[in-house]
Amino acid sequence: MATIEKRIATDTSINYRVRVRLKGFPAQTASFKRLTDAKKWVQQTESAIREGRNFKTNESKKHTLEKAIVRYIQFVLPSKRPNTQKDQKQQLLWWSNKIGHLCLADVTPAIIADLRDKLTREEIPLEDDTTETIIRSSATVNRYLAALSHLFSVAVKEWGWAHENLVLKVTRMKEPRGRVRFLSDDERTRLLDACKQSDSKYLYTILVLALSTAARKMEIMNLKWQHVCLNRGVITLHETKNGEVRTLPLTSLALSLIKELSKVRAIHSDYVFPSKKHNKPIEIKKPWEAALKKADVKDYCFHSNRHSAASYLAMNGASLAEIAEILGHKTLQMVKRYAHLSDAHTSKVVARMNEKIFGG
Repeated sequence: MATIEKRIATDTSINYRVRVRLKGFPAQTASFKRLTDAKKWVQQTESAIREGRNFKTNESKKHTLEKAIVRYIQFVLPSKRPNTQKDQKQQLLWWSNKIGHLCLADVTPAIIADLRDKLTREEIPLEDDTTETIIRSSATVNRYLAALSHLFSVAVKEWGWAHENLVLKVTRMKEPRGRVRFLSDDERTRLLDACKQSDSKYLYTILVLALSTAARKMEIMNLKWQHVCLNRGVITLHETKNGEVRTLPLTSLALSLIKELSKVRAIHSDYVFPSKKHNKPIEIKKPWEAALKKADVKDYCFHSNRHSAASYLAMNGASLAEIAEILGHKTLQMVKRYAHLSDAHTSKVVARMNEKIFGG
């Protein structure tokens, strides 16, 4: 059933307020300046409701994006990793600052796409030097969109505040193909020597662990002694990027260094690499940068150690499936960048197959 109410404003302008009510569905309201538009909207809305098509509910008109973001930060973000919480909170607050005043019903793909473009042009200050600015990368812009997209998904599926995830209609930025930067033999020797001479007593062991296990920085820094089994020669990573427990072997120099470290471990801390106060992991940013400078290793960050380890695995005959398992990737897509490094191994596999079926 639909009702159309004619309203005359103080300036003598006419508006038609429409209300559509069908049993079992929330009422829909809208205003129009022309009666023909009002009647057309009634027909379209009633058809959409009866056919089960998406339409904007009263809930999406009641709640602003800012309110949704506050609820998301309060109840959804705490279930994520600390680093993820920090990044996504900052990203969501950016959206709130720009369009937080809008009702969820008024947020459109066009508005989101316009802000996506602004994200790519907006200059932001560097953390350590506010006089210099940088432009967000395509990957970073896509993370902003991903954070907003998950908020809308929760608003649709769990809260009933929105009728669809409009962010899915917005095109993501094209990201450059991931590059592989790994240490050459000479660079590796220089960097290991520099870390061994560092004022940080843990830096050398941390680098050896990173290169020998391909573990992420966060995984290494959060490592606790209860996760290390020296008898079996394994470490069990409980705090991983994808949230799954992963076991990595400790062998050779890495095992030897961890054994030596266990003999002089800080008794007041569970961390393998504790800070001076023992209540959190040590911070290695400054000593790491100093070691890079001393070793004259350029264009290399700590995460590149993971690429180095994966590259060494590929060059020493590991299959892509084996590399993916060690790195903790669920699919082979992320490790295909190392495929060209295992060409020699692939050639040997093909040669063995041909020898078997065709003879020597």
